[in-house]
Amino acid sequence: MADERAHAFTDDALGAHDAVALAALVRAGEVNPRELVAAAVDRAARIDDTLMPVAHTSYEQPRISREGIGGPLWGVPTYLKDNVDLRGLPTAMGSEAYRARPARRNARFTDQFLSTGLAVLGKTRLPEFGLNASTEFAAAQPVRNPWKPSHSPGASSGGAAALVAAGVVPIAHANDGGGSIRIPAACCGLVGLKPTRGRLVTNAQGGKLPIDIVTDGVLTRSVRDTAAFFAAAERHHRNLDLPPLGLVEGPGERKLRIGLVVDSPIAKTDEQTRRVVEETAARLEAMGHHVAPATLPFGEEFSRDFVSYWGYIAWVIALTGKLILDPSFRTGRLDGLTTGLRRRFQSEFRRTPGVLRRLRRAEAAYAGIFHEHDVILSPVLAHVAPPIGHLSPNVAFDELIERLLRYVAFTPVNNVTGGPGIALPAGAAANDLPIGVHLSAAHGQERLLLELAFALEADRPWRRIQG
Repeated sequence: MADERAHAFTDDALGAHDAVALAALVRAGEVNPRELVAAAVDRAARIDDTLMPVAHTSYEQPRISREGIGGPLWGVPTYLKDNVDLRGLPTAMGSEAYRARPARRNARFTDQFLSTGLAVLGKTRLPEFGLNASTEFAAAQPVRNPWKPSHSPGASSGGAAALVAAGVVPIAHANDGGGSIRIPAACCGLVGLKPTRGRLVTNAQGGKLPIDIVTDGVLTRSVRDTAAFFAAAERHHRNLDLPPLGLVEGPGERKLRIGLVVDSPIAKTDEQTRRVVEETAARLEAMGHHVAPATLPFGEEFSRDFVSYWGYIAWVIALTGKLILDPSFRTGRLDGLTTGLRRRFQSEFRRTPGVLRRLRRAEAAYAGIFHEHDVILSPVLAHVAPPIGHLSPNVAFDELIERLLRYVAFTPVNNVTGGPGIALPAGAAANDLPIGVHLSAAHGQERLLLELAFALEADRPWRRIQG
């Protein structure tokens, strides 16, 4: 396969605009939403054979809501991830273990998503049940990275990331149970904010877990698109237990105490990623912020506990699949990662009470970090996006888990504790792949993260795949 950049940017109604710019054109009457949909459908066809990001389509009848008509993002085409229900389309969750049937109703988050004015064209591919950090499958073709198609786009929102990075749409739904907004953002050169737990309506799957680690959001090419989405979503639902977010429109003026973390207790960061994080720290210092080394109170025990909880989720899926998903569900069709996680959990079942107790305590430990720091700067991932196959579910389970732990060494903390984190495209590897940095803040402080993201974007605009 040719390994050149694969994108669909062209001189059509979508152009190179972000979602905010397209919505402004619609409001001004300079472009019609139907033109935007037609351009996105054409672009999807151009890259689908190479990147394979789309699970299901509704091109003939894009999904909009009455609440969304005239909304802040009215008319902008997008996609939902295929683990959230959209009435009339199946929710296959990336699995071959069952036959997905059309959903009878929208998920609560789908209604919130549509309330912003976005027009949904279909659903994006994800690895089985979103458990992997690469959008790869036991038998089907993988989703590929637009910057370098021989490599992973990240996961589990890899299909969404590929579509946005390739220019098919400017914004797409993603969700995050261990880094799945931030990981594909880092791999594909995008902005990905995992909000505070409870900022958006509760995710249908995450809300059923003993510890809700799943939050929804979006992947975008600009900070202002991410900010605009969250401001629009807040009009549909605002959590009164959190500070209001509103519309963030640019950098803040406050000089911040920024803690710098370069290595994880379980994985040494590769040199290229380390360089990008340290360069970002220097840029922040040049803006007047105080940057100092920081130590996080999460070590190897936290990682072991997270893997155990990961296994618990796989075990619940296998146990309840026939009842919750479809009578056609067969555990024998689950891929190697899901099966391995489930079996590991069964072998460690007696650890569960302690695992849950320690993971619940992590929220207070996370909050304590921000007595000394306003923001934590770290890598998103411990190394650059790997080639397709490195994280395949067909890799022997014990080796695959070790590879995943050496890769996803930073993001799960925010899922367990519920704290917000944002991935930003801060640099590039020698092989042209994007490298992201990660900013974390105290619960409810998304505004702080977005203001800092705006400042970094203004200081050094993100690379463009079509450049």
